[in-house]
Amino acid sequence: MDDIRILLVDDHALFRRGLMALFAAEPGLQIVGEAADAGEALRLAARTGPDVILLDNHLPGVRGVDAIRNLREAAPGARVLMLTVSDDSADLAAALRAGASGYLLKTCETAELVGAIRRVQHGHVIIGAEMGTKLADAMNPPDGTAVPADAATDSGPLTPRERQIATAIANGASNKVIGRDLGIAETTVKVHVQSILRKLGLSSRVQIAGWVLRGGVDATE
Repeated sequence: MDDIRILLVDDHALFRRGLMALFAAEPGLQIVGEAADAGEALRLAARTGPDVILLDNHLPGVRGVDAIRNLREAAPGARVLMLTVSDDSADLAAALRAGASGYLLKTCETAELVGAIRRVQHGHVIIGAEMGTKLADAMNPPDGTAVPADAATDSGPLTPRERQIATAIANGASNKVIGRDLGIAETTVKVHVQSILRKLGLSSRVQIAGWVLRGGVDATE
């Protein structure tokens, strides 16, 4: 398999050096660029076409979460994985709404970081263990219009299969993994996911995960 191409974005040079040394010892990971601010990151993302952009939030000028959309436009095939000191649920929510595929704290273990890079590159959504308890808060909009746990819409409640798939999404599984585990085609999983989004009035897999964590799927089902 080809190496996972990584763009590092962090304003601390010493921290970038540490990550580069760490990844050099990990097979299958390749650093294709490093940037200290959002502007430099955009230029490098467009030029190098990374698979994963490892992004700090506290950057000079423009916060990392505010640069996500532009970075994804500059490198459409890239997944953005936040690696930051901020454990604020508002920052987590902003990152996920902007299209980040994951959010980790800099206090995470090496194995968790390396595993997260590999998983987001394969389509998983990764929330660090230290942030997991804040995901539900992050996905509650400030106006209080969050989807209730017992949501029933004009399109009807979720079917048992849709509830299985919603739970799997909350556990970070990709469509391919869900299809394998349930013995159905990946395209069938995609159809179910679209149905879940439509019924719950949501727009992303991360919002499905937040709905599950708020009690949308009974743990006994």
